[in-house]
Amino acid sequence: MPVYKDKNNGSWYVMVRYEDWQGKNRQKCKRGFDTKKDAQNWERTFLLQNQGNMDMTFQSFYEIYANDMSSRLKKNTWETKAHIIKTKILPYFAEKPISEIQSKDVLAWQNELLRYRDSNGEPYSETYLKTIHNQLSAIFNHAVRYYDLKSNPAAKAGSIGVKNAKEMQFWTKDEYLKFSEIMMDKPVSYYAFEMLYWCGIRLGELLALTPSDFDFQKKRLRINKSYQRIKKQDVITEPKTKKSNRIIEIPDFLCDEMQDYLNSLYEIEADERIFPITKSYLHHEMDRGSKESGVKRIRIHDLRHSHVSLLIEMGFSAVAIADRLGHESIEITYRYAHLFPSKQQEMAHKLNDLRKDGDEDVSKKS
Repeated sequence: MPVYKDKNNGSWYVMVRYEDWQGKNRQKCKRGFDTKKDAQNWERTFLLQNQGNMDMTFQSFYEIYANDMSSRLKKNTWETKAHIIKTKILPYFAEKPISEIQSKDVLAWQNELLRYRDSNGEPYSETYLKTIHNQLSAIFNHAVRYYDLKSNPAAKAGSIGVKNAKEMQFWTKDEYLKFSEIMMDKPVSYYAFEMLYWCGIRLGELLALTPSDFDFQKKRLRINKSYQRIKKQDVITEPKTKKSNRIIEIPDFLCDEMQDYLNSLYEIEADERIFPITKSYLHHEMDRGSKESGVKRIRIHDLRHSHVSLLIEMGFSAVAIADRLGHESIEITYRYAHLFPSKQQEMAHKLNDLRKDGDEDVSKKS
């Protein structure tokens, strides 16, 4: 349909007819364009998006992708995803028709990422490169699956980076005890790290805890939410995965400690956060405690790895550990395989014994 000029203010507007997802005829009016060309460009993009036509620009398809996916993901997950797309992908691909983007374009983009160096001369980490590429590939996969794009050029180009490239680090029990002794001067820090190390919960799960999550009679802790700070607002979401909703048994000493801590909080409500601190605060405390105790500095998430390492050393199975951490057992087996004691020698001995028994049976019969 043609565009029109508003006689009252001189701007341009569009009246466009289209068919909605239920097959009904609709009409949309969009006002406030400075020029006729701007109005025509908007009309063309709107019709291409409505028809799912792959002649639209990558930017236009991203808007469809955002509309399709943002309500299906946790708010913090989508915010992280959107930030990467807007800062690392759209600046390169935004104005290119999505159907015309080829593997060679993706390779050129990858090379720009690989050449990047920050003010300290440091490149993007292998894990981050992998994450960025995955976001681009996910958009193309969405276009292929739902909007009939012929193929995914990011998949053809191949990935860059490595998932979980950072070395997994651990604290032994003795290292943690040295660290925790330093933390005793600040109760909120001490009890927060106690929960992280002895329960293996995620940082977001820790910061979402309320008094109602503790059942001291049964010595249990309920994990059913996660805390995030998004756009300067406190946001409580569902845990990371469905399996993350779980009940954790907590040891006697930790029950006593947490009861003491909760009793020290003045008139706290049952649904009020017991650790009203930030992730940044705990990072600073990690720096302080590591320096003063002399133990190696690890990431806060490595306390979760430390908990797994401790449980493996105590002889617990991957299935039991996975239930405690809110993981699938196969993920525990895969990620921590090098920590489980090897059963290969025991297997060989038992196979050897089985063969010997078979040979003895044959000798008796003969």
